[in-house]
Amino acid sequence: MRTARHRTDRMNYWPGFVDAMASLLLVIIFLLSLFMLAQFFLSQEILGKDSALSRLNTQIAELSDLLQLEQANSADLETTIASLSATLAGTQGERDSLLAQLSRLGDDDDKDAQISSLNSELLSEQQLSSEATAQVALLNQQLAALRTQIGALEQALEASESRDTESRTQIADLGRRLNLALAQRVQDLSRYRSDFFGRLREVLANRTDVRIVGDRFVFQSEVLFSAGQANISAQGATEISKLAEAILQLEAEIPPEINWVLRIDGHTDRRPISTVQFPSNWELSAARAISVAKLLITEGVAPNRLVAAGFGEFSPIDPADTEEAYRRNRRIEFKLTE
Repeated sequence: MRTARHRTDRMNYWPGFVDAMASLLLVIIFLLSLFMLAQFFLSQEILGKDSALSRLNTQIAELSDLLQLEQANSADLETTIASLSATLAGTQGERDSLLAQLSRLGDDDDKDAQISSLNSELLSEQQLSSEATAQVALLNQQLAALRTQIGALEQALEASESRDTESRTQIADLGRRLNLALAQRVQDLSRYRSDFFGRLREVLANRTDVRIVGDRFVFQSEVLFSAGQANISAQGATEISKLAEAILQLEAEIPPEINWVLRIDGHTDRRPISTVQFPSNWELSAARAISVAKLLITEGVAPNRLVAAGFGEFSPIDPADTEEAYRRNRRIEFKLTE
């Protein structure tokens, strides 16, 4: 008799342990899903910012090339001005030499031709000096304009580099704000899930065939359906009406920006069913989940807040081949999620 009692104790503790591990696994999967979603949105935003950053870098490179070209042109103009200035200085020196020669000449007739020649040379040198002066003035104007252009290019380059730094800062800030927003959404949904479970505990108090397992509310199928059927019994309709009342209260409180749904999962035991209406356990579990969803809609729950899914016998909570395990595996689960 002690051995039988010992075996019974083991059968009682083991399902609870399996439920706890399954709940922990579901929480981990939920958090991983949120993390992957956050990384997806963040990668999309960063991709867009990287494209803009690439364009800015291209503009900076073009401006840098143009600035180098303008600086080279400026250096060429300065060299030309220096050369013309040297030529002008030489021309002025020759002009001064000719004037000195004229001053040394007397009034003799044989020197008139020489004076005339020197005057012609002097006029020619003066004309050359005037042209060189005009060219130097023009080149100085061009140099001033070129320096203005170089200044504008340097300002444009500084502005582009500033936008580049600002874009990188915005990307980092965007990632931080996205992570904070996702964390806030998870926290909000967890709070409303706790409120939902608390209300269901009050509504369905003292029922041994309705349990909370992790983040799910579990109804044994016998509460809602007859064996091998997907039509909700009168007793089951009463229980679903209580559930609908709690959902409607919660629906009025959750802000519209939180995208929540109530998932209804149908499960069967591992013993196969094969009827005209239900060729397999999969059809039976899906039909039961859909029946519950339809009844909730009749009670006023918004259809876009409900998801019905059938798992057949493929997600058991008790793998044993006993009547007790079969009963535990025949169930309808409710889960408030995103």
